[in-house]
Amino acid sequence: MSVPARQQLVCPACAEPHATDARFCRVCGMPLVYAALGDAGDPITERQARARKIKPQYAEGELVRVAGAQNQAEAEFIQGLLLEEGVPSTLCRTRGFDVPDMLAAGPRDVMVPASGYAVAREILLQAEIVGPGRPASTPPMRVLAALLGACVVVALIAWLGTELPH
Repeated sequence: MSVPARQQLVCPACAEPHATDARFCRVCGMPLVYAALGDAGDPITERQARARKIKPQYAEGELVRVAGAQNQAEAEFIQGLLLEEGVPSTLCRTRGFDVPDMLAAGPRDVMVPASGYAVAREILLQAEIVGPGRPASTPPMRVLAALLGACVVVALIAWLGTELPH
């Protein structure tokens, strides 16, 4: 007895059909999904097309910041570059920037899974979006040193202000 089309499992990346007891594609290793309810010739949605571009080896691990953008449009451009090479990414508003989420203004962080960081960094270096010397984020020790330096300057000004005769 054949399985109805709605019960067949297919690979979202290579469209290879599989038995109902399979969970992963034997060709590319992607998790299987149920076949479309309509004809196999139904056009795929934009979301499905984007998911097919993602390479599974770049989708593992915690999210790390790979680049920053000045606004939503620039961040989506970077996201598109990464997707063309199979690296999934997500955008989040840069910490400490106080603008409502409904606005496209304000800086964004481009986050990628840890397994895709090196590839994403290389892609952005080739596109000259990030420089080789610039780290993805400011090291905490640098922030601490700047804060301590500012405190020393303020303390020195206060001390000189109390030492000068009136």
